[in-house]
Amino acid sequence: MLREVALTVEGQAKLEQELQHLETVRRKEVGERIREAKDFGDISENSEYDDAKNEQAWVESRIAEISQILANATIIESPTRPTRVTLGARVHLKESATGDTFAYQLVGSAEADPTHDKISNESPVGQAVMGAKKGDVVSVTTPRGAQITYEVVSITK
Repeated sequence: MLREVALTVEGQAKLEQELQHLETVRRKEVGERIREAKDFGDISENSEYDDAKNEQAWVESRIAEISQILANATIIESPTRPTRVTLGARVHLKESATGDTFAYQLVGSAEADPTHDKISNESPVGQAVMGAKKGDVVSVTTPRGAQITYEVVSITK
């Protein structure tokens, strides 16, 4: 059964750009590597050939994965002035115990990237803040079982 994926407009554009690059540039590069490796002789003991074939398999797998995501994507547009945390919104949180503040953009799982402060709506924090409004206090149970409480400081586009 195919799973619907939520994407922001930016996430959709990024995936479309990656797909185009894989289909037009990477496929050609890998094909050239395979041709060059065949020129080295016996392919049964040719590590260059094996590496190129493995890379080709990865490229084709990623193309199929991105195509599947885009085919089943629901595109989410951020509200202009969000009053509740929704997909695409940026939420600023303050941890109650430490006073530390965090800013995250809530995105679908296909474009989650914690290193760039994009968290999935399926993550523990994402689930806890989804639908919250400014001033709400939410509790998050971490994967290790700890309880963390956050206050929603602001919600922006």
